[in-house]
Amino acid sequence: MVLTLMVALLFAAPADADVRGNDTLQAINAARAERGVAPVRADARLAAAAQGHSREMVARAYFAHVSPSGADLRSRVARTGWLHSRPAWALGEDIAWGTGVLASPGEVVAAWLRSPPHRRIVLGRSFHRVGIGIADGTPSAGPGATYTADFGS
Repeated sequence: MVLTLMVALLFAAPADADVRGNDTLQAINAARAERGVAPVRADARLAAAAQGHSREMVARAYFAHVSPSGADLRSRVARTGWLHSRPAWALGEDIAWGTGVLASPGEVVAAWLRSPPHRRIVLGRSFHRVGIGIADGTPSAGPGATYTADFGS
């Protein structure tokens, strides 16, 4: 019975996107707290934009901030209605994909923090909201996960 349980744990389905999204938010906010930066709060509209982008990158096998059709961060967020009630705003986006342990929320956030341009977004003091989208799979059509974090002020 112990062997069966161990096998089941080893081959269990990856954590669902909500759990991974929450873990990613916690890792982002832990990094911000360590550096004296206020936490960001989850935003459903930014998450919709981020989730759509992650899914599209996997489905269309590309990895970029601008889609092959020319949709960029601003246009993706505008489609959600997030910009309508904000006379002034700023946006930032980090994307990543990984396989195995490198597809975990902690490893993805750690990778962003090692990259100066990505770190500036994660730790940006002007950002107060974030939407996290995680799609199963990678732009190279392999197993793993593809992440998008859309930050807004």
